[in-house]
This record gives sequence, C-alpha cells and structure tokens, in this order.
Amino acid sequence: MTNLLDNDDLRVFVTVVRKSSFAGAAEALGMSPAYVSKRIGILEEMLGVRLFQRTTRRVVITSDGEQVYVRAQAILDNLDELMDEVSERRREPSGQVRICSSFGFGRNLVAPAIAKLVAAYPGLQIRFEVFDRLVDTVAEGFDLNVRVGDEIAPHLIARRLLANHRILCAAPAYLARHPAPKNLADLAGHQCLPIKERDHPFGVWRLRGRSGVEETVKVSGALSTNHGEIALRWALDGAGIVLRSRWDAQPYLDAGTLVQVLPEYTQEANVWAVYPQRLAGSAKVRVCVEFLERHLGMGEAT
Repeated sequence: MTNLLDNDDLRVFVTVVRKSSFAGAAEALGMSPAYVSKRIGILEEMLGVRLFQRTTRRVVITSDGEQVYVRAQAILDNLDELMDEVSERRREPSGQVRICSSFGFGRNLVAPAIAKLVAAYPGLQIRFEVFDRLVDTVAEGFDLNVRVGDEIAPHLIARRLLANHRILCAAPAYLARHPAPKNLADLAGHQCLPIKERDHPFGVWRLRGRSGVEETVKVSGALSTNHGEIALRWALDGAGIVLRSRWDAQPYLDAGTLVQVLPEYTQEANVWAVYPQRLAGSAKVRVCVEFLERHLGMGEAT
C-alpha cells in the first residue's frame, strides 16, 4: 500500500464530517455507503488514528479526527486554489463547484442556468442541491449559494444577481367570495396561505408600502405549508391570499389566473450569489457567479 494520502479520500472524510453520516456523505458524493466506509477505513489505517466513533444511529468525530479535519480542509483549499490559478492562466475554469439553492427558485430558474453554464464551460463539474431550509454555506461545504432574501451573514460575500420582490396575490374565484382587502390590516380577516420558508418567520408578513415604511401583519388561514409551490397551487385553486416572488407569480398574473391585491405593498426579496470569503479569488466561482448574473439578469423581476 502507498504511504501517500489520497486527496479523494480527504474529500470523502471532510464530507462525512460535514454530513455527520456515511450515508449522507455517500449521497452527496454519488458513492455507495460501503465505499465511503472503505475509504475512511483506509485513511484511518494510513494515519494510524481513529477518525470517528461509529454507533448504529450516528457518526461522531474523534479528537484526532477534528485535528485531521482542520489539516485536510487546508490541504483541499490549497489544492483548489492551485487548480484555480492554473485554470485562470488557461482561461478555462475547471473542477467541481458545489452550488445550492431553494426548492422552487432552484428548480425553475437556477437549474436551467446551470445546465447552460456547464455547456459553456465543459471543464466544470457542478454538484447542485436544493433545500427548504437555510443553508450554512461554509459548514456544509458549498462553494456557492444562490438564495432569495437580503439577510446575509457578514462573514460571507454576496453579489446581487436579480432584483426581485414578493407580492400579494389571490385567484379571481377567491376574490369573488371575499371582498379584496383595502389595507394591510384587512389581511387578518382573510384566508391567507402562510409559508414556513427557510429563515422567514412563519405567519408574519413584513411588507413595505409606497411611503417606504415597513409594516408587519400577522396572518393565518385554514391552510399553511412549508413549500411555496404548494401555497401557490392553493392560491390558484381559490383557497386564499399568498405572498410570492414576482418571478413566480408573473405568468399567472399575465394569464389572469391570479390577481395582485394591495399592489402598493411589496416585500424585498432580491436574489444573491453568496459564497465564503476564502473563495473570493476562485476563478471557477467567479465564472459561475458572472454567468448566473448574465443569465438571470440584473433587471427587476417583473
């Protein structure tokens, strides 16, 4: 057996740490859990330390494993930086980029853009994942998070890709049964469709009127969900009033199957490319961000 560490084994190890699971790491890496376990076993044998305490329910990193994790991450970061420098000289970005986004926006807008990105830069390998929760970009090992919403941690770099806002909408069938709200306070008496979405407070809508002052209203209804597309479907079926991004609602507004209510009120929800400080000079991340910016556009999402 060679005495040289395999960088791929270090990546497997780092992924297991981040996922706290062999199965989770296997899924993220496109490998079988048995293969992940085998590579960790080989790494432990080469280093002469136990990296994890394994139980039937979870995987816990050991103190030795924590030390190895710090060094492994530094090695992989340096390797990625080297690859970026080489690809910068070649002007052909290459290597893997891990990108994440939210379910609806990721599926409908980001995924098609990523397919075009890879077609334009065949040296890139994109691993794209979508979530219905707030992602810790650094801790979970993502290179780029394409996210909706302006609340961004200060230790991250953010670049706006698309100006966007959320609007209030309802189906004509719902408004035929319920008089349209005349002011924000009227929403408390309507069937609203609250969404528990990532870092947004559930059942609390914060909207800004033409005066520029932000107002808050507590809403409720017979139906609520943690998935925006479900809430939009309910709204189309006439179940109530929904707060959705303009990019999501616009086709239905154009078709007349949704009507905007209280149009003077909106909620800022710009689209950002968010990435760790350590990747500020990464050629492949810069190419991805610039491509997404061009593809999504910097205009208002209307």
